[in-house]
Amino acid sequence: MSTIGNYCISKSVALLVIFQSSTGKYRLDGKEINVISAKESSTTRAAVNCSNSLKMVVHQFTWLDYFLFISMLLLSTLIGIYYGFFKKQKTAADYLLGNKEMKILPISMSLVSSALSGLAMIGVPADIYRYGITYLLSYMLLPLVIFVGAVVYIPVFYELQVTSVYEYLSIRFNNKIRIFASVLFTIQFLLFLPIVIYVPALALAQVTGFSAHLITPIVCSICIFYTTLGGLKAVVWTDALQFLVMLGSLIIILIIGIVSVGGFRVIFETSYAGRRLDISFDPNPLTRDTFWTGTIGNFFMFINYFVINQSSVQKCLALPSFRAVKIALGLSTVGIIIIVSSSMFTGLIIFTKYFRCDLLKAGIITNHDQLVPIFVMEEATFIPGIAGLFISGIFSAALSTLSAALNCLAATVYEDFISPFVPKRTSQERVSLYLKLLVVAIGVFSTSCVYIVERLGSLLSLTISFAGVTSGPLLGLFSVGMLVPMGALSGGITSLVIMFWIVMRSQWYRLNNIITHQILPVNTDGCNNTLTSHINKTITRISTTLNNSTVITPTSELPHAIYRISIFWYTLMGLLIVFIVSIAVSAFTKSNKPLKKECITPIVRRYLNNEEEDPPGYDTIDNALKLVNKN
Repeated sequence: MSTIGNYCISKSVALLVIFQSSTGKYRLDGKEINVISAKESSTTRAAVNCSNSLKMVVHQFTWLDYFLFISMLLLSTLIGIYYGFFKKQKTAADYLLGNKEMKILPISMSLVSSALSGLAMIGVPADIYRYGITYLLSYMLLPLVIFVGAVVYIPVFYELQVTSVYEYLSIRFNNKIRIFASVLFTIQFLLFLPIVIYVPALALAQVTGFSAHLITPIVCSICIFYTTLGGLKAVVWTDALQFLVMLGSLIIILIIGIVSVGGFRVIFETSYAGRRLDISFDPNPLTRDTFWTGTIGNFFMFINYFVINQSSVQKCLALPSFRAVKIALGLSTVGIIIIVSSSMFTGLIIFTKYFRCDLLKAGIITNHDQLVPIFVMEEATFIPGIAGLFISGIFSAALSTLSAALNCLAATVYEDFISPFVPKRTSQERVSLYLKLLVVAIGVFSTSCVYIVERLGSLLSLTISFAGVTSGPLLGLFSVGMLVPMGALSGGITSLVIMFWIVMRSQWYRLNNIITHQILPVNTDGCNNTLTSHINKTITRISTTLNNSTVITPTSELPHAIYRISIFWYTLMGLLIVFIVSIAVSAFTKSNKPLKKECITPIVRRYLNNEEEDPPGYDTIDNALKLVNKN
């Protein structure tokens, strides 16, 4: 009998046992859950429906699903055409900053969409399924993250009006540090974008049967097209559209999922019994998910990702006033929390749905990142259009992140690497053309790198690990620059080298299963091979504990503890290295460059002595004009 057949028969038998119990209580991992009884059921019909549902996963996409998905892509394309041909972006300021005429609401929705890639809809639920809700703690601190950003970091960028955030580093320190940071950012996003692209392609491949290698270049070409034509205005308005699609798909999936598994009570009781609601307070930094990693560790990671990110700052600078910036940041915080909380609750629903038979161990899926598409397609059997809406939501999240990244990467690469070599008399139309060519080149490169991602393991862990190489050094450079009236390039370089070594070695150990993280218990009692044996043993087996958890394979010698540290500490580690080395080096060296008051965050600026401030500096014509206009 096939694996799917075994799973479905066991599922139907378990259902029959539930129906035969009027007030039954079963125990999972030593904890009781109540099972709501039903009056009647047909074991055979349940098995057939389940089997058909799972077998049709690859063939479930209907004309309505295709219509919804294609409509989303078509509307995004039309927005790009509108801003590319009818509202042409004639200057670099138009193309990169929307001529500073953008409105609060679309910018807020764009900040949410670009911050949450398809990982929020696929990777996060899978992470909750395996490790529990600890990751939610990090998003509960997001209002504090945004508050710190609005008080410490964003005011400096807004006052200087820099197109590239790394231009700040040349004003504060020197051009070498600017180039160094720009290289880090470029590497970080070039590593991140293939993962962003791969997530929706994986989901669509599962529900249509088309190869992800075919889907990826087609959809990415559409994104590159509208981003290239329309600039930031097209990016922001497509992001707003895609935010609505993403939110709508999540809400509908949540409602269907809650009804499917029996309501909130069943979800929380099953999740509690399966330890998905547990929060560990273990101070050991080697433990992957704890209260401390979810709060302290992710706090600094989120400052890097949501606050000093080029894409976020660029959109903030597109608003006409700093008051508008603060409102947009506040609204985006609410939106992000709603989206991520919905995704995390989806993870609990999926655990409740499959708690008797882990689909990975049953051989029905090959990776936990496939859980969400499988779940949606099983439910989509009964409701037309759900699959198309779900795929549209995932692609909306991914395309918004991709388009924002293409736009901000083009800005960074041009401003920091190409602009110094462009003649001063170059027309704004020619500069705009250069930016569009950069968008195309970066998009093609990122698309071609997708074929490497599928071999590298868990998507969420992979993303955080790669970001750990550069996020700490980058956050450290900006923090030292804005908070401490001293600094040194050596701190950033030292942090980069150390974090690169740690992350790459750690990733190698994980790929070779030398380092593995123990997931929370998963049940395989519902995955028996024959119907008869399951009927004889179901009642006793349902009462057993969920002890079939992933176990670390014993090795004669584990790697050094530094390589086993939780990925959520990487950003803080890099930040501390920059601070320690920079301050130490600065104590023994003296910079000849005077300190510019506007480069220090306002909360520190008030404590500076007047003699520490310098007269206005005009290291470039553009900066001179900015200072003149400001005064």
